[in-house]
Amino acid sequence: MATAAVPREIVDVIADEIAWGVERAVEYWMSQIEHALSDTNLTSLGRLYAVKDVVEQYKGLTGKGKSETQRA
Repeated sequence: MATAAVPREIVDVIADEIAWGVERAVEYWMSQIEHALSDTNLTSLGRLYAVKDVVEQYKGLTGKGKSETQRA
């Protein structure tokens, strides 16, 4: 099987794009959690439930909430 040489610059650009995407995603979810925790219209328990909702939304969008048998 033949392999193609990929210039280092292309690998670096792809790695940078992936890192940027991951950083943006983490910033988004952290801001959602921060917003839930700082909502003065909610009680302490309400804030906890708001954070739980953010986590559940994340799990739903990423498939992380499914069991191994459901993912296959």
